[in-house]
Amino acid sequence: MTGSDHIAPPPRFHQLLEGRVGAEISALMMQLPLLRCRVPKGQGRVMVLPGFMTDDSITWLLRRFLGSLGYDVEPWGLGVNRGAMMKFLPKLITRLEGNNTGQADPPSLVGWSRGGTLAREVARDRPDLVRSVITLGSPVRGGLNATSMGKLVQVDTGLTPEAVKRLLRERQKTPITVPITAIYSKTDGVVAWRACVDDVSPNIVHHEVRGSHSGLGFNAEVYQLVAKALAFHHGD
Repeated sequence: MTGSDHIAPPPRFHQLLEGRVGAEISALMMQLPLLRCRVPKGQGRVMVLPGFMTDDSITWLLRRFLGSLGYDVEPWGLGVNRGAMMKFLPKLITRLEGNNTGQADPPSLVGWSRGGTLAREVARDRPDLVRSVITLGSPVRGGLNATSMGKLVQVDTGLTPEAVKRLLRERQKTPITVPITAIYSKTDGVVAWRACVDDVSPNIVHHEVRGSHSGLGFNAEVYQLVAKALAFHHGD
């Protein structure tokens, strides 16, 4: 897996399917009561990171769901996830260091899209601060060319596709050793699903779900998989 992998963005048809997010939210709301009864409960700390151009408001329902299962859930608290992604890395590490004072139980990081990519980078640099990482439609290869929002990201960050590829190559020299659960959809209209597949990290499990990219944070299959992964990694 390298930043130079050539991966095309999602096809136009899949981009048009992003409009189904409203139906996905409605379906989740109907399934939530039963879902809470069926998934394993757990305990421990969890931080949820939002995707590109979004903030903690977009992860409210997912955080509420995980909190109802017994986890101590917190938002990322850094406002809108925009601009150069790596500027958030030291801020997150500082926050995790402060929250981890005197505690033996580091949190799991659940990240949606770019939030998951950032969670991976935190774990890459400071595995001692992260129990596990769960990514939802997060690109880890292919660079800006693997997403339908590549031009928007380039304008917002000021980084060219070539600069992103160089950064990826440099970062990937250090492997991520904490457990990773990577969740993706083959009909994702924002991030090409192949860009979400990590074939290098030594401790990773992939799960395919059905749904849109915009709906991954409101997807019943995703909620079930996240709950099971957290219960596994936080189990005694």
